[in-house]
Amino acid sequence: MASPTRPAARSGVFDRYSALVIALAAALWATDAYFRPALAKELSASQIVLVESLIVSLCLLPLAPRALRELRHTPWRAWLALVVIAAGPQAFATVLFTASLTHAGSSPGVLSEVYLLYLLQPVFGTAMAWIFLRERRKKLFWPLAAVALAGAALIVFSTNAVAPRAQLVAAGFVVGAVILWAAGTVLGRYALGGVSFTTTTAMRFTLALPFLLALMLTDPAAAHHHYAWGQLPSFLGIALVPGLIAMVLYYRALSSTPASISSIAELGYPAAFFLILSLPAPVGYAVPLQPLELVGAVLLVAAVTALNAFKRREGVTTRAARDLRLASEPSSG
Repeated sequence: MASPTRPAARSGVFDRYSALVIALAAALWATDAYFRPALAKELSASQIVLVESLIVSLCLLPLAPRALRELRHTPWRAWLALVVIAAGPQAFATVLFTASLTHAGSSPGVLSEVYLLYLLQPVFGTAMAWIFLRERRKKLFWPLAAVALAGAALIVFSTNAVAPRAQLVAAGFVVGAVILWAAGTVLGRYALGGVSFTTTTAMRFTLALPFLLALMLTDPAAAHHHYAWGQLPSFLGIALVPGLIAMVLYYRALSSTPASISSIAELGYPAAFFLILSLPAPVGYAVPLQPLELVGAVLLVAAVTALNAFKRREGVTTRAARDLRLASEPSSG
């Protein structure tokens, strides 16, 4: 079966600094903390993610004619990747993560326990990139990845050297979401070999709608919660910033970044969240900023910057996008 066709070569700022752009997009995901926990107190997880995805889909509606023309020539494997991204990372993973906030409550300590589990994402992401995309990491990748992980850990654990223990149900939901998000990074990298970043973004949210509607209609909790106009500002915030803006930036940069490096750059998400915790109220949660957090932030930024610089030379070896194939597809030699 033919692999996706590679998009036209680009060499702009987004491509040169793509790993840093992914880190920026991941940091924008952390603004989720301003909107999602409040909505989780009033609505079920499926109700929140359905409206969130619907708003983003409506914003991307002007791109529909271009997307339809593009999708008519999209190979079925790329179509399958887009459908799985919509059902898994967007629908089920986001619902799982939102449900974890319902169980975790709203205190900074418990919220941090939920968000810190995102540190598992690079483990799953690099493993899946090796299995499905056949990415081969050279020796320089591993120390830089270790520095990035250490930096994120310093930010997360700066006030407690021992990992806090999240509530069991919330932790289980987050781990499930992280696995699906890691798969989304790999599948997104695969799909971008034949589909533009704008179409990939649009399909992620639009194709998720039927799955989310089914989840909401079968969710017993949804019957006990109701939408209200007062929730609209939070919905707009969650859809436009960590949703639309962050995901467009993310997929634009992912088209030029190996999935292994992207998984590391996405540590900007938990890092930015824990920095948000330190901001004074009402902007943040007024948790005092620790010196180790600053050290961790420097290490994380330095490691991601280095990975960006070496991504095409020494960080990772990967097939050209036109040769990307799932492991089940036979190699052409």
